[in-house]
Amino acid sequence: MLYSILTNTEGSQPAAANDQWMSWVLIGVVIVLVIVMLVVSSRRNKKRQQEAEKLINSVRPGNKVKTIGGVCGIVVEVDDEENTFVLETGSEASGKCYMKFDKQAIYQTDAVVEGDDKSDKKGKEEQPAEEQPAVEEQPAEQSAEEQK
Repeated sequence: MLYSILTNTEGSQPAAANDQWMSWVLIGVVIVLVIVMLVVSSRRNKKRQQEAEKLINSVRPGNKVKTIGGVCGIVVEVDDEENTFVLETGSEASGKCYMKFDKQAIYQTDAVVEGDDKSDKKGKEEQPAEEQPAVEEQPAEQSAEEQK
């Protein structure tokens, strides 16, 4: 079908001028669609990158973290100037170990981004403070004993 639009189907005669401008319009539409797709994709990636950066910057002592190398532990110290954090791994029985990582090494965390968004404020205003669920953190030693 596309071939019949771009070429003249009435024999071996060359394509008419009308068919030629139609092909240029079709090429122009494809180029515009590709440009729009690239712009939307780059905006989406930029938004994801900003959200990931906010999450990494929200890590504080007491948060559980998994690094890109697969090391899991609890953050005990955060140095914003050097962009690093100290991770505590192990248990009382096996011995604790402290390792220093760059913040960019964070793969997963239970840290919550404290947003300045209006939607976050609206959600907090709707739910009274006494009805908000309390989050209880258990020390790493207790959770390891419970798993046994």
